[in-house]
Amino acid sequence: MTLRPAPANTGIVFRRLDLEGLPQLNLHPELVGDTLLCTALVEKNVRVATVEHLLSALAGLGIDNLYVDLDAPEVPIMDGSAAPFLYLLLSAGIEEQRASKRFIRIKKEIRVEKNGSWAALTPFQGFKATFDIHFNHPAVEATGQSLEIDFSSRAYAREVSRARTFGFMRDIEQLRSRNLGLGGSLENAIVLDDFRVLNPEGLRYQDEFVRHKVLDAIGDLYTLGHGIIGAFHGYKAGHAINNLLVRELLVHQDAWDIVPLSQQEQTRAIFSDRYVLAGV
Repeated sequence: MTLRPAPANTGIVFRRLDLEGLPQLNLHPELVGDTLLCTALVEKNVRVATVEHLLSALAGLGIDNLYVDLDAPEVPIMDGSAAPFLYLLLSAGIEEQRASKRFIRIKKEIRVEKNGSWAALTPFQGFKATFDIHFNHPAVEATGQSLEIDFSSRAYAREVSRARTFGFMRDIEQLRSRNLGLGGSLENAIVLDDFRVLNPEGLRYQDEFVRHKVLDAIGDLYTLGHGIIGAFHGYKAGHAINNLLVRELLVHQDAWDIVPLSQQEQTRAIFSDRYVLAGV
């Protein structure tokens, strides 16, 4: 994967350099065509999977315009979190552009529900994420299954960026029998058996499981291409519910508007450690 600067108002564009014609996918919720194990963009025969961790890092840094060049159908998993992307982007440097930065402001509640899971967006002056998970597993139950973070006062990089994806050994064995999840290991995920965390280094956060769900949700919301001014609440939600939510939001045009914000407003309203930028 190579990340390249893009002109103002380009958005996030994924390009498959390994396919004839170098096809590109312009980020949009309606391009999410697969939510099994990850968020995947699909258009015709072009696929880009596992975009959520990279998108979460881009949202956390406020990067609006970027070309993402890939020579394979999946964004590298790295260590299963957004931290490596955050580090590489900050090391490369982020450039402010001469264009107004725009956000999606939630004006009234939008909620979707399916099979006992639900997610909602509600008005809020800033960005706040609340998540509830329910896993009947001793290691998860011991760490806390609910979390609320107001990102106008708490930093994305510190609070969620290092939280890794997780999976259960029994599920991994079933996936591998179907030629799925073949690259999963203790180096890019938290793995649990029936009783405990198998990673020798343990957890990075005491409640890393629910923090990763927040990380994922931030990435899934960023398929909208803009940061959100509002509050997100997910209950037993995953990539599928998150995508249903942003699609439902777009249908109800009276529930949101796009607003330009000054630099001062951006710093106060969204992420406390977000760079005040128009793009990269």
